[in-house]
Amino acid sequence: MVISSRFAPSPTGRLHLGHAYSAVLGRQAADRWLLRIEDLDPGRSRPEFVGGILEDLDWLGLSHDGELLVQSQRTMLYAEALERLKADGLVYPCFCTRADIAASLTAPHGDAGSAYPGTCRGRPDDPERRATTPHSWRLNSAEAIARAGLPGWREADETAFSSDPAQIGDAILARKDAPSSYHLACVIDDAATGVTHVVRGADLRPSTPVQRLLQVLLGLPEPTYLHHPLVTHQDGRRLAKRDQAPTLAAMREAGVNGRELARSLATGVLPSGFRLLTP
Repeated sequence: MVISSRFAPSPTGRLHLGHAYSAVLGRQAADRWLLRIEDLDPGRSRPEFVGGILEDLDWLGLSHDGELLVQSQRTMLYAEALERLKADGLVYPCFCTRADIAASLTAPHGDAGSAYPGTCRGRPDDPERRATTPHSWRLNSAEAIARAGLPGWREADETAFSSDPAQIGDAILARKDAPSSYHLACVIDDAATGVTHVVRGADLRPSTPVQRLLQVLLGLPEPTYLHHPLVTHQDGRRLAKRDQAPTLAAMREAGVNGRELARSLATGVLPSGFRLLTP
């Protein structure tokens, strides 16, 4: 079997050491390594960061196979999948704002353990309201689980994981300003491009239950998952774009040899000041 993996960064900032570690592991594990730009967030994605991603990967000595895949150019595929779920009665329109949800969860009757209290679930569809009011499309998780069960998954090290309904919830699959959520676009693209192994950080393992459920509902193949430890600062602080984590561009400007860095990362050796946080 040809092992196919992918690196799927969002162009919302420059790549940091954590991205480099994930890219190196994915390239190392695969015969065929794809590059996907996940730019479906119109408020944060920037075209100039796509060039930065390509520059950083070239500096690391990592070249992708096949054509560059850009999610904003594939929205029709996500819309078709959403229509299938609509036709099967597995999604519903939600008009709640973040403020509405927060208020509901703090009310005496609210469910503090739930990410969304199901306010719009079960309400009759109102096409006229949808035409004029911002809304999202949510997965009816109870109905979806009743039909497809709770699919688990097995990771590359043969560890078996089971899904928890609380990890799925009535996840948002699309919004008026975003044609697809991360979950829906991810499973559509992985299947369409023949990805057999999903290599990503352990912080994304909680996303797997809803993605496995969508794979079953849409008849998509199940890939093997490898959720690797996260690169953190030595004191355990996570690397994050919003916290201005040291970027690969800054390391390059400081004279670091990118190819030597990639070889070290492939063996689990990190630069001074960083460590791997085992989940």
